[in-house]
Amino acid sequence: MAQQYTEPLLKKKYHENCPGCKVDQMKELQRGIPIRQLVSIWIVVLSTALPISSLFPFLYFMIRDFHIAKREEDIGSYAGYVGSAFMLGRALTSVLWGMVADHYGRKPVIIMGTITVVIFNTLFGLSVNFWMAVITRFLLGSLNGLLGAVKAYAVEIFREEHQALGLSTVSTAWGIGLVIGPALGGFLAQPAEKYPNIFSKDSIFGRFPYFLPCLAISLFALGVTIFTCWLPETLHKHNDNNRSCDDSYDALEAASHESSTKEIKEENEGKESASKQSLLTNWPLMSSIIVYCVFSLHDMAYTEIFSLWAVSPRKYGGLSYSTEDVGEVLSISGFSLLVFQLSLYPFVERILGPVMVSRIAGVLTIPLLQSYSCIAIFSGFTLSLVINCASIMKNVLSISMVTGLFILQNQAVDQHQRGAANGLAMTAMSLFKAAGPAGGGALFSWAEKRQDASFFPEWKHVENFHHILES
Repeated sequence: MAQQYTEPLLKKKYHENCPGCKVDQMKELQRGIPIRQLVSIWIVVLSTALPISSLFPFLYFMIRDFHIAKREEDIGSYAGYVGSAFMLGRALTSVLWGMVADHYGRKPVIIMGTITVVIFNTLFGLSVNFWMAVITRFLLGSLNGLLGAVKAYAVEIFREEHQALGLSTVSTAWGIGLVIGPALGGFLAQPAEKYPNIFSKDSIFGRFPYFLPCLAISLFALGVTIFTCWLPETLHKHNDNNRSCDDSYDALEAASHESSTKEIKEENEGKESASKQSLLTNWPLMSSIIVYCVFSLHDMAYTEIFSLWAVSPRKYGGLSYSTEDVGEVLSISGFSLLVFQLSLYPFVERILGPVMVSRIAGVLTIPLLQSYSCIAIFSGFTLSLVINCASIMKNVLSISMVTGLFILQNQAVDQHQRGAANGLAMTAMSLFKAAGPAGGGALFSWAEKRQDASFFPEWKHVENFHHILES
């Protein structure tokens, strides 16, 4: 009798004209893996991830062409400032964008983010001096609050059994974007020099040698902007404490048949009261954010330093790679990352869980990064094989750790706090990521200037060892 009463009362209770309730109705009818929603999230995240790191393969040459660095060894420092501008801008506004997403909806923030990419990423490619590059990157970061909103969206658009898959899609698209972006930058930068039969030196791509990769990414973001207009909104817009009907029904189902309606109501009120606590006192959320921030610092520093190191001359300990060579390494890494995330990661995550996967990935990253200092002694096919294997392993470990942390962050809060929680995570993470390129670039330049110091190996000795290997 109680079951017959509660199902129509709670499970069928939807608010008319509420987009969140419409999505809940749609989810009740879903069967199987929602491919369309996964693809939608994938391309949205990809459009905002591409411009973040697409500049790193050519940033060394862009700073050189600006003629702001007095010595070649100083280029890394100025490159770090440009790389940090985006993250600094995002750190200042992420909480605000999270609050906007909680109040007005996820969809407006997502559309605003893709429009920002179209405008300011294009202007960055047309930069004529150092300060224009810094300002456009800062605005690109500060006006783009998309990632926090789309992580909340990825939880709300799927049924509970597919929410981990949705967040995995976010981290996969993000990771692939951070790999494909530099690949595009490497292949498409300086097109008049690389492809003189197609691009004239007198054309706009000859006068602005770093415009083509930015234009390609902006055109993709424009297509995504048009596509997002048809995305459904997931935020509940009614004065019902944002509790979905399924939540109430599941609570009733979990209770015994002898439980009274009063007891169930008290249980739900207790949950609502707990959900209203300050985000800063939510330890599961804050602990995952702290780990995410520390890892983001080192990951962003690696992303910039890898490209700077690879294109630096061998006399400074680099690989003397061209932007095209860097793009090739990153393309292979990106493809391998896609294969891993779609095939091996779900299997590993089911066995070990997201927390254990993150722990193992963090531990294995330490010896892997230490091995990079020895890679410069190789050359030819051996160098290509070793650098590709190291890059693949680094990106696989990174995406495994990030996916687990995304899941923990979004499961730690209710819907009405999810946008602000992701905004808080983005703010803290962006501050650390802003320090990553600036600190990494400065440390890279400092190391190049002190190659013969007593606590650094002399590269002349490394070069001698390199000649021994060749002979």
